[in-house]
Amino acid sequence: MSGSVRTDPYADAAARKAGVCVAELSELAGFKEVFRLFDDIWQHDPGDPPISVELMRALSHAGNYVAGAYQGDRMVGASVAFFGAPTGQVLHSHVTGAVTGRGIGFALKLHQRAWALDRGLDRITWTYDPLVRRNAHFNLVKLGARPEEYLPSFYGAMEDAINAGDESDRVLAVWRLSEPPVVAAVRGEPYRPQVPPDAVTGLAWSDDGPVAGRRDARVVLVATPPDIETLRRADPAAAGVWRRAVRDVLGGLLAEGGRVTGFTGEGYYIVERTA
Repeated sequence: MSGSVRTDPYADAAARKAGVCVAELSELAGFKEVFRLFDDIWQHDPGDPPISVELMRALSHAGNYVAGAYQGDRMVGASVAFFGAPTGQVLHSHVTGAVTGRGIGFALKLHQRAWALDRGLDRITWTYDPLVRRNAHFNLVKLGARPEEYLPSFYGAMEDAINAGDESDRVLAVWRLSEPPVVAAVRGEPYRPQVPPDAVTGLAWSDDGPVAGRRDARVVLVATPPDIETLRRADPAAAGVWRRAVRDVLGGLLAEGGRVTGFTGEGYYIVERTA
Protein backbone atom coordinates (compact mmCIF):
# COMPACT_ATOMS: atom_id res chain seq x y z
CA MET A 1 0.00 0.00 0.00
CA SER A 2 1.08 3.57 -0.60
CA GLY A 3 -0.26 7.07 -1.02
CA SER A 4 -2.97 8.96 0.84
CA VAL A 5 -5.47 11.79 0.57
CA ARG A 6 -6.11 14.64 2.96
CA THR A 7 -7.93 13.73 6.14
CA ASP A 8 -11.63 13.54 5.36
CA PRO A 9 -13.90 12.82 8.34
CA TYR A 10 -16.61 11.11 6.28
CA ALA A 11 -14.18 8.90 4.35
CA ASP A 12 -12.36 8.04 7.56
CA ALA A 13 -15.62 7.17 9.34
CA ALA A 14 -16.80 4.98 6.44
CA ALA A 15 -13.48 3.11 6.41
CA ARG A 16 -13.62 2.52 10.17
CA LYS A 17 -17.20 1.27 9.95
CA ALA A 18 -16.25 -1.15 7.15
CA GLY A 19 -13.13 -2.23 9.03
CA VAL A 20 -10.80 -1.34 6.15
CA CYS A 21 -7.84 0.82 5.31
CA VAL A 22 -8.14 2.49 1.88
CA ALA A 23 -4.98 3.68 0.14
CA GLU A 24 -3.67 4.56 -3.29
CA LEU A 25 -1.59 1.93 -5.05
CA SER A 26 1.59 2.53 -7.03
CA GLU A 27 3.45 -0.79 -7.10
CA LEU A 28 3.02 -3.82 -9.35
CA ALA A 29 2.25 -6.08 -6.40
CA GLY A 30 -0.80 -3.99 -5.56
CA PHE A 31 -2.03 -3.90 -9.16
CA LYS A 32 -1.73 -7.69 -9.30
CA GLU A 33 -3.89 -7.93 -6.16
CA VAL A 34 -6.51 -5.75 -7.85
CA PHE A 35 -6.45 -7.97 -10.93
CA ARG A 36 -6.98 -11.11 -8.83
CA LEU A 37 -9.79 -9.48 -6.84
CA PHE A 38 -11.63 -8.38 -9.98
CA ASP A 39 -11.17 -11.87 -11.46
CA ASP A 40 -12.77 -13.37 -8.34
CA ILE A 41 -15.70 -10.96 -8.60
CA TRP A 42 -16.43 -11.08 -12.34
CA GLN A 43 -14.77 -14.36 -13.40
CA HIS A 44 -13.88 -12.68 -16.66
CA ASP A 45 -12.64 -14.31 -19.82
CA PRO A 46 -8.82 -14.59 -19.60
CA GLY A 47 -8.47 -12.52 -22.75
CA ASP A 48 -10.89 -9.77 -21.68
CA PRO A 49 -10.32 -8.56 -18.09
CA PRO A 50 -12.02 -5.34 -16.91
CA ILE A 51 -8.53 -3.80 -16.64
CA SER A 52 -4.99 -5.10 -16.96
CA VAL A 53 -2.07 -4.83 -14.56
CA GLU A 54 -0.13 -2.90 -17.21
CA LEU A 55 -2.88 -0.32 -17.69
CA MET A 56 -3.23 0.21 -13.94
CA ARG A 57 0.51 0.79 -13.78
CA ALA A 58 0.32 3.36 -16.58
CA LEU A 59 -2.71 5.14 -15.13
CA SER A 60 -1.18 5.36 -11.67
CA HIS A 61 2.14 6.61 -13.01
CA ALA A 62 0.32 9.33 -14.98
CA GLY A 63 -1.36 10.60 -11.81
CA ASN A 64 -4.73 8.89 -12.05
CA TYR A 65 -6.59 7.05 -9.29
CA VAL A 66 -5.88 3.42 -8.38
CA ALA A 67 -6.78 2.43 -4.82
CA GLY A 68 -7.32 -0.67 -2.72
CA ALA A 69 -9.26 -1.40 0.45
CA TYR A 70 -7.57 -3.77 2.91
CA GLN A 71 -8.66 -5.74 5.92
CA GLY A 72 -5.30 -6.45 7.45
CA ASP A 73 -3.14 -7.71 4.60
CA ARG A 74 -6.09 -8.91 2.50
CA MET A 75 -7.43 -6.75 -0.33
CA VAL A 76 -11.24 -6.71 -0.18
CA GLY A 77 -12.02 -3.86 -2.60
CA ALA A 78 -10.43 -1.73 -5.28
CA SER A 79 -11.22 1.11 -7.66
CA VAL A 80 -9.60 2.50 -10.81
CA ALA A 81 -10.43 5.94 -12.23
CA PHE A 82 -8.96 8.44 -14.66
CA PHE A 83 -9.34 12.11 -15.44
CA GLY A 84 -12.19 12.89 -17.84
CA ALA A 85 -13.61 15.83 -19.75
CA PRO A 86 -14.01 18.73 -19.16
CA THR A 87 -10.37 18.82 -18.08
CA GLY A 88 -9.90 19.79 -14.45
CA GLN A 89 -13.50 19.06 -13.49
CA VAL A 90 -14.23 15.35 -13.84
CA LEU A 91 -12.87 12.02 -12.64
CA HIS A 92 -14.28 8.98 -14.46
CA SER A 93 -14.45 5.88 -12.28
CA HIS A 94 -13.87 3.01 -14.71
CA VAL A 95 -14.21 0.00 -12.43
CA THR A 96 -14.87 -0.57 -8.74
CA GLY A 97 -15.30 -3.94 -7.07
CA ALA A 98 -15.61 -5.04 -3.47
CA VAL A 99 -16.65 -7.88 -1.22
CA THR A 100 -20.37 -7.23 -0.82
CA GLY A 101 -22.44 -6.45 2.23
CA ARG A 102 -19.80 -4.84 4.44
CA GLY A 103 -19.76 -1.14 3.49
CA ILE A 104 -16.47 -1.52 1.62
CA GLY A 105 -17.80 -0.05 -1.62
CA PHE A 106 -19.09 2.99 0.27
CA ALA A 107 -15.70 3.47 1.93
CA LEU A 108 -13.96 3.26 -1.46
CA LYS A 109 -16.28 5.84 -3.04
CA LEU A 110 -15.80 8.28 -0.16
CA HIS A 111 -12.02 7.87 -0.43
CA GLN A 112 -12.32 8.52 -4.17
CA ARG A 113 -14.44 11.62 -3.49
CA ALA A 114 -11.85 13.02 -1.07
CA TRP A 115 -9.10 12.33 -3.65
CA ALA A 116 -11.05 14.17 -6.35
CA LEU A 117 -11.84 17.17 -4.13
CA ASP A 118 -8.13 17.40 -3.24
CA ARG A 119 -7.44 17.95 -6.94
CA GLY A 120 -10.12 20.58 -7.47
CA LEU A 121 -12.56 18.29 -9.27
CA ASP A 122 -16.27 18.81 -8.78
CA ARG A 123 -17.77 15.55 -10.02
CA ILE A 124 -17.14 11.86 -10.57
CA THR A 125 -18.84 9.84 -13.28
CA TRP A 126 -19.22 6.12 -13.85
CA THR A 127 -21.46 3.69 -15.71
CA TYR A 128 -23.64 0.95 -14.26
CA ASP A 129 -26.27 -1.50 -15.44
CA PRO A 130 -29.68 0.14 -14.85
CA LEU A 131 -31.30 -3.28 -14.33
CA VAL A 132 -29.19 -4.17 -11.28
CA ARG A 133 -31.43 -2.92 -8.49
CA ARG A 134 -28.84 -3.03 -5.68
CA ASN A 135 -26.41 -0.94 -7.76
CA ALA A 136 -29.09 1.62 -8.55
CA HIS A 137 -29.91 1.83 -4.82
CA PHE A 138 -26.24 2.22 -3.91
CA ASN A 139 -25.58 4.89 -6.53
CA LEU A 140 -28.74 6.96 -6.12
CA VAL A 141 -29.72 6.43 -2.50
CA LYS A 142 -26.47 5.74 -0.63
CA LEU A 143 -24.31 8.16 -2.67
CA GLY A 144 -26.78 10.70 -4.08
CA ALA A 145 -25.52 10.32 -7.66
CA ARG A 146 -27.85 10.79 -10.65
CA PRO A 147 -28.15 8.89 -13.95
CA GLU A 148 -27.90 11.47 -16.73
CA GLU A 149 -27.50 9.47 -19.95
CA TYR A 150 -28.68 6.07 -21.23
CA LEU A 151 -26.00 4.19 -23.19
CA PRO A 152 -27.33 1.18 -25.18
CA SER A 153 -24.93 -1.77 -25.60
CA PHE A 154 -22.12 0.44 -24.28
CA TYR A 155 -19.43 -2.26 -24.02
CA GLY A 156 -20.71 -4.54 -26.78
CA ALA A 157 -20.79 -8.26 -26.02
CA MET A 158 -19.45 -9.18 -22.57
CA GLU A 159 -18.58 -12.75 -21.58
CA ASP A 160 -17.87 -12.54 -17.85
CA ALA A 161 -19.90 -14.65 -15.42
CA ILE A 162 -22.14 -11.74 -14.39
CA ASN A 163 -22.98 -10.16 -17.77
CA ALA A 164 -22.78 -13.08 -20.23
CA GLY A 165 -25.83 -13.56 -22.42
CA ASP A 166 -27.14 -10.00 -22.02
CA GLU A 167 -26.64 -6.71 -23.79
CA SER A 168 -24.35 -4.25 -22.04
CA ASP A 169 -26.70 -1.28 -21.67
CA ARG A 170 -25.44 1.24 -19.12
CA VAL A 171 -26.44 4.58 -17.67
CA LEU A 172 -23.93 7.31 -16.93
CA ALA A 173 -24.09 8.21 -13.23
CA VAL A 174 -22.92 11.70 -12.29
CA TRP A 175 -21.86 12.36 -8.69
CA ARG A 176 -21.76 16.12 -8.06
CA LEU A 177 -19.48 16.08 -5.08
CA SER A 178 -20.54 19.22 -3.24
CA GLU A 179 -24.28 19.30 -3.90
CA PRO A 180 -26.42 19.14 -0.72
CA PRO A 181 -27.92 15.66 -1.39
CA VAL A 182 -24.42 14.25 -1.91
CA VAL A 183 -22.98 15.93 1.16
CA ALA A 184 -25.88 14.57 3.21
CA ALA A 185 -25.40 11.09 1.73
CA VAL A 186 -21.71 10.96 2.59
CA ARG A 187 -22.65 11.96 6.15
CA GLY A 188 -24.72 8.78 6.24
CA GLU A 189 -28.11 10.29 5.35
CA PRO A 190 -29.38 8.33 2.32
CA TYR A 191 -31.22 10.30 -0.37
CA ARG A 192 -34.85 9.17 -0.39
CA PRO A 193 -37.12 11.77 -2.00
CA GLN A 194 -40.86 11.34 -1.75
CA VAL A 195 -42.73 10.08 -4.79
CA PRO A 196 -44.99 12.93 -5.94
CA PRO A 197 -48.70 12.13 -5.69
CA ASP A 198 -49.23 12.81 -9.40
CA ALA A 199 -46.62 10.21 -10.49
CA VAL A 200 -47.70 7.56 -12.99
CA THR A 201 -46.13 4.16 -13.63
CA GLY A 202 -44.42 4.02 -17.01
CA LEU A 203 -43.07 0.52 -16.41
CA ALA A 204 -44.35 -1.80 -13.68
CA TRP A 205 -43.02 -5.05 -12.22
CA SER A 206 -45.04 -8.27 -12.23
CA ASP A 207 -44.32 -11.96 -11.80
CA ASP A 208 -44.73 -12.32 -15.56
CA GLY A 209 -42.26 -9.55 -16.42
CA PRO A 210 -42.38 -5.82 -17.10
CA VAL A 211 -45.71 -4.16 -17.83
CA ALA A 212 -45.73 -0.96 -19.89
CA GLY A 213 -47.90 1.90 -18.70
CA ARG A 214 -48.24 5.65 -19.16
CA ARG A 215 -45.28 7.93 -19.62
CA ASP A 216 -47.00 11.21 -20.51
CA ALA A 217 -47.20 12.64 -16.98
CA ARG A 218 -44.87 15.06 -15.22
CA VAL A 219 -43.38 12.28 -13.06
CA VAL A 220 -42.97 8.72 -14.33
CA LEU A 221 -41.91 5.64 -12.35
CA VAL A 222 -39.79 2.99 -14.07
CA ALA A 223 -39.46 -0.47 -12.49
CA THR A 224 -36.42 -2.71 -12.25
CA PRO A 225 -36.48 -6.51 -11.80
CA PRO A 226 -35.73 -7.78 -8.27
CA ASP A 227 -32.65 -9.79 -9.32
CA ILE A 228 -31.62 -9.49 -12.95
CA GLU A 229 -28.40 -11.47 -12.44
CA THR A 230 -30.26 -14.57 -11.27
CA LEU A 231 -32.86 -14.07 -14.00
CA ARG A 232 -30.13 -13.99 -16.68
CA ARG A 233 -28.97 -17.43 -15.61
CA ALA A 234 -32.43 -18.94 -15.08
CA ASP A 235 -34.31 -17.40 -18.01
CA PRO A 236 -32.20 -15.40 -20.50
CA ALA A 237 -35.24 -14.67 -22.67
CA ALA A 238 -37.09 -13.08 -19.74
CA ALA A 239 -34.00 -11.05 -18.86
CA GLY A 240 -33.91 -9.82 -22.45
CA VAL A 241 -37.53 -8.67 -22.19
CA TRP A 242 -36.60 -6.58 -19.15
CA ARG A 243 -33.57 -5.16 -20.94
CA ARG A 244 -35.61 -3.97 -23.90
CA ALA A 245 -38.42 -2.61 -21.74
CA VAL A 246 -36.14 -0.51 -19.52
CA ARG A 247 -34.19 0.68 -22.58
CA ASP A 248 -37.42 1.79 -24.18
CA VAL A 249 -38.96 3.54 -21.18
CA LEU A 250 -36.03 4.82 -19.08
CA GLY A 251 -33.79 5.36 -22.11
CA GLY A 252 -36.60 7.08 -23.96
CA LEU A 253 -37.41 9.42 -21.07
CA LEU A 254 -33.76 10.41 -20.63
CA ALA A 255 -33.38 10.99 -24.38
CA GLU A 256 -36.39 13.31 -24.22
CA GLY A 257 -34.74 15.39 -21.48
CA GLY A 258 -36.22 13.68 -18.42
CA ARG A 259 -34.25 13.76 -15.15
CA VAL A 260 -33.92 10.87 -12.73
CA THR A 261 -34.53 12.40 -9.32
CA GLY A 262 -34.54 9.34 -7.08
CA PHE A 263 -34.96 5.60 -6.61
CA THR A 264 -37.66 4.06 -4.45
CA GLY A 265 -37.38 1.28 -1.91
CA GLU A 266 -39.53 -0.85 -4.24
CA GLY A 267 -36.98 -0.55 -7.05
CA TYR A 268 -38.49 2.18 -9.24
CA TYR A 269 -36.62 5.08 -10.84
CA ILE A 270 -38.34 8.42 -10.30
CA VAL A 271 -38.13 10.38 -13.56
CA GLU A 272 -39.30 13.99 -13.89
CA ARG A 273 -40.14 15.14 -17.39
CA THR A 274 -39.22 18.67 -18.42
CA ALA A 275 -42.26 19.13 -20.62
